[in-house]
Amino acid sequence: MRYPPQILEEIRARLPVSAVVGKRVRLKKAGREWKGLSPFNAEKTPSFYVNDQKQFYHCFSSGKHGDIFTFVMETEGLSFPEAVERLAAEAGVPLPKLTPEDREEEVKRKTLYDAMELAAQFFEASLQGRFGMKARDYLAGRQLSPDTQKRFRIGYAPPERFALRDHLAEKGISIEMMAEAGLLISGEDVKVPYDRFRDRVMFPICDVRGRVIAFGGRAMAADVPAKYLNSPDTPLFNKGRLLYNYHHARQHAHEKGTVIAVEGYVDVISLSVAGFANAVAPLGTALTEDQLALLWRLSEEPILCFDGDKAGQRAAYRALETALPNLSAGKSLRFAILPEGQDPDDLARSGGRTAIERVLASAKPLVDILWARETEAGPLDTPERRAALERRLRESLALIRDETLKRYYREEVESRLAGLSPDTRGNRFNRQGGGGRRDFRGPAPTTPSARLSVSPLLARSPLFTGGTAESPREAMILCAFLIHPELIQKHAETLADLELEGRGAQMMRSLLLDSAASGEPTDQTVMQARLERAGLTQAAEKLTATVRPGDHWMLDPHADPLRLEDALRQAITLHRRARTLHSELRAAERALAEEDNEANLAWLREVQNQLSSVDGAEADMDKNGSGGGAGF
Repeated sequence: MRYPPQILEEIRARLPVSAVVGKRVRLKKAGREWKGLSPFNAEKTPSFYVNDQKQFYHCFSSGKHGDIFTFVMETEGLSFPEAVERLAAEAGVPLPKLTPEDREEEVKRKTLYDAMELAAQFFEASLQGRFGMKARDYLAGRQLSPDTQKRFRIGYAPPERFALRDHLAEKGISIEMMAEAGLLISGEDVKVPYDRFRDRVMFPICDVRGRVIAFGGRAMAADVPAKYLNSPDTPLFNKGRLLYNYHHARQHAHEKGTVIAVEGYVDVISLSVAGFANAVAPLGTALTEDQLALLWRLSEEPILCFDGDKAGQRAAYRALETALPNLSAGKSLRFAILPEGQDPDDLARSGGRTAIERVLASAKPLVDILWARETEAGPLDTPERRAALERRLRESLALIRDETLKRYYREEVESRLAGLSPDTRGNRFNRQGGGGRRDFRGPAPTTPSARLSVSPLLARSPLFTGGTAESPREAMILCAFLIHPELIQKHAETLADLELEGRGAQMMRSLLLDSAASGEPTDQTVMQARLERAGLTQAAEKLTATVRPGDHWMLDPHADPLRLEDALRQAITLHRRARTLHSELRAAERALAEEDNEANLAWLREVQNQLSSVDGAEADMDKNGSGGGAGF
């Protein structure tokens, strides 16, 4: 739920930042402030400061800054609502009372939690019972000791169709509640609901508070269609928004400064036994944006540790695709690829901690995986194939929203492209100083000491010129802010988050944000002077000339303010939607190229139709010269 600002202010007023931070950091008084060693980075000289009067902390070594809510979220991996609830309880501040509908929903959720906890206890007891011998032998064969089983609450689902159902019914849980919790198979075509999990080793899945909300089950029989089976999505559980073992791993991740993401439950448990308690895993899906956000809540550079086979390589490439649009300065991924044919569980059992440390130490940066994916797509022995490589890289880099980071990626890719040279002996196109197509698990490429020049044709490529032709939509948005600078302060955050392709638009955005950061009143005269000082007058004129005729009314200094803001809202909404769809279009095209089937073709057509709808909406705006009411 959303909390009123006055509630948050009262919590801040009752809890000095030093009191909250002091529970994790040894602080010493330094004038009006407190100082101590950073909780985010290992350091010997204190660079972490707390100011109770201003109600914030600042870490100079990591650049992190925030209030008590941010601190608890950063150091304990809590969500904002969880941090508010925790600190409100400490401060003795009552949170807003629930409405009758909210209260009814809370009662229902509590019953669901109760049902899941009772199910977990039942599975644990069944593992130790007479039906659990086969499961106990399996776990012993995987070198998972009774203590480990207990720590991770591993259990066993008996083979009977109604074992769990009848047990929970005796505890007062209704059939409807069991079905809603995903414990039963039910529906119009099922006359008698029955247990979803049967004859399986059970791994409880917990939320960030450690409450059981779902299960993963590993089949004991070899002829079962699904070797691993997860709970379906329920009111408590969404498999794309959670990571297995997150509740255990978050504290260890903060202490070690990193988190390791692997592919399966047993991988997580084996790593934990080997001393890597900061391990988590997705829940039967490719890594999602929500899961990526959870990883970044624990570490700025999580390590993705994939199996050493083709499936592991594909998983790395899918994670790369998910990560690119979400990268920012200081937030990236590293990829640790295991030896051929091994998974983390195999490595932990065969080589122990030392073998795992060796693999993690050789983890490669994201740019290496991007380069590997594109260069391994095929030979690079003709100009056409090398041009195709450049195009693929350009399309991938376009996904990066952070303009500064995108620029550094361009420079890195330019360096690597410049380092390619034809191998006339083998008629292959190799990296200077390298040999053939680089193996996925091979050494990361290094920047050539003597950087080669880029050809004139490549130098004119948008990949290296720093942008593309100006977009009329981008030009309209930026020029509207230039002509109406009174809007900048109000919408600075929206402007900062906007993904822009045009070089002129990017430069103009920087000028506008600098103006907002100054905190000084800005009118057209002041803005014109800033344009002249920055040498951007001509760039602003070019942007203005790019604006579509139907949008010129927005450049009138006396345009109706309400109509202007409505038009800006709709333009920004369309811009964001178009950018998302273009990214999805590239993914759909890539999927169709890799696997030409009806599903991928339907996906491509659906994205194309949605893009046509966006173009149509923009054409309507141009025709009508007015905006709608979509929010910033």
